[in-house]
Amino acid sequence: MTLDSDVQRWLLEGDPAIRWQVMDDLLDRPQSSVQRERSKVATAGWGKALLDVQDPEGTWAHGIYSRKWVSTTYTLLLLWRMGLPPTNDAARRGCAVLWDSVIVDGGVLLKTQTVPPDICISAFWLLLAAYYGHEDDRIPAVLEWVLDHQLDDGGWNCATIRTGSSHSSFHTTIQVLEALQVMDANAEAAARGREFLLEHRLYRSHRTGEVANKAFTMLSFPPRWHYDILRALDYFRAVNAPVDTRLEDALDLLRSKRRKDGRWPVQNKHGGLVWFDMETGRQPSRWNTLRALRVLRGAEDSA
Repeated sequence: MTLDSDVQRWLLEGDPAIRWQVMDDLLDRPQSSVQRERSKVATAGWGKALLDVQDPEGTWAHGIYSRKWVSTTYTLLLLWRMGLPPTNDAARRGCAVLWDSVIVDGGVLLKTQTVPPDICISAFWLLLAAYYGHEDDRIPAVLEWVLDHQLDDGGWNCATIRTGSSHSSFHTTIQVLEALQVMDANAEAAARGREFLLEHRLYRSHRTGEVANKAFTMLSFPPRWHYDILRALDYFRAVNAPVDTRLEDALDLLRSKRRKDGRWPVQNKHGGLVWFDMETGRQPSRWNTLRALRVLRGAEDSA
């Protein structure tokens, strides 16, 4: 896939979190150059801005999971998506605080909670521990609990614990799949989870073929806990999932969202507190353009 020179120049004018991924995923630059650029996520731009507002006690916004989207959980997840080097001391300290803040009752349960453990939160904790190299004797039990709650249709649903729901959730499934990806764990469970998404063509009702939720078709970044087609397609690319014609519907939809200038927009910003806005809906999105281009490049390479 040929990268338009104007789009390439525009992407490389962005934050280090954008630049290193462009160099790696679109330009195939030498790994020495890629890693030099990646290291700047901790020392410049958006990554440094987030690290600079860490609380003295190691949290962000003095919160563990709330307030959205400035709490420790969501800040660490955003730094992961930026590619902050996983050896970063500040992020590792924050991850340790997360695990110190929970008890394990099957899944992860915040010490301040009185509700049952949550599959989505458990998946977040597993992902962050794996990425930032946090060791905790309880991690295998949490992973086993999450896997034990995989539903017959292949996915997962946070509501299963609360209501007994037997149909999987797009949101919960992608969160568990991303955790398994980072952990490099249980390929069989991950394949079944992908099959759930494929049976739905990534965004359609398996019963009617209609769009299951309009928000699934709208591109966002950061996705937070929300599902959309670009998040799913980027996951399939990242794990080198086998070629499957059931991805074509979502790929065509992604292609249709490309602007005349070769860029993609932000279509759906998830309401909540933020430390700062990386992008606005009035401008093309470097994040979504980077992610869309690498998805389409991967699709072409595997065709």
